[in-house]
Amino acid sequence: MIGRIISLPALLVWLAAAPALGARSQARPAAPASRPKSAAATLTFRKVFKSSTPEFIEIKLDESGAGTYDIRQLADPPTPLPFQASAPLAARLFSLAAALHDFDGVQLDVRRHIANLGVKTFRYEKAGETHEVTFNYTTKQTANELLEDFEGLALELQYADQLKRSMRYDPLGLNDILLRLQSDLSQKLLADPESLAPLLDQIASNPRFLDIARQRARALALSLGSPR
Repeated sequence: MIGRIISLPALLVWLAAAPALGARSQARPAAPASRPKSAAATLTFRKVFKSSTPEFIEIKLDESGAGTYDIRQLADPPTPLPFQASAPLAARLFSLAAALHDFDGVQLDVRRHIANLGVKTFRYEKAGETHEVTFNYTTKQTANELLEDFEGLALELQYADQLKRSMRYDPLGLNDILLRLQSDLSQKLLADPESLAPLLDQIASNPRFLDIARQRARALALSLGSPR
């Protein structure tokens, strides 16, 4: 048998290249980059009305109803808190915004002198696209419906905060808050009052609170569809 003679320099070159060749043969093809998820649309409502209570309201939420709210006097530091709106309410808010073309090129403010009713702003954001409109007073029905819903949601969030604070620090003051809530419910001022039912159930079932407050909370919870 005639063997092939390999020179020493060639052998050394082959040995040096062998690890790299092996690593190259074992390398896996790079996985394709994952596509970024499409950004969720966000609605923002802001109202600034000096010398009122509260002076500042800002509510942000996405299409699932997840959002934050910041309700305070202007001199207070920003304190945005998380909240969850119901799916029907979130759907209604986004539907009204869509009817206003998501505020793209929409003029809402009336072009005549009107008393200051607070500066209101609607903003729509999605995937880097932003549209907003600011107004003091409008005659457009759809815009007023959206305004009423956002203001009703702000009122509802304030009641939830007041009830929680009173339950913890001022149980004797609960009945006064419930009386105001009862009045506002009768005027249908809240956007999604059913969300307060679990909190009212907690008050109704806690023997630590006065009977009059517990009875009123139970009656309100029942009026909102609570099974209790």
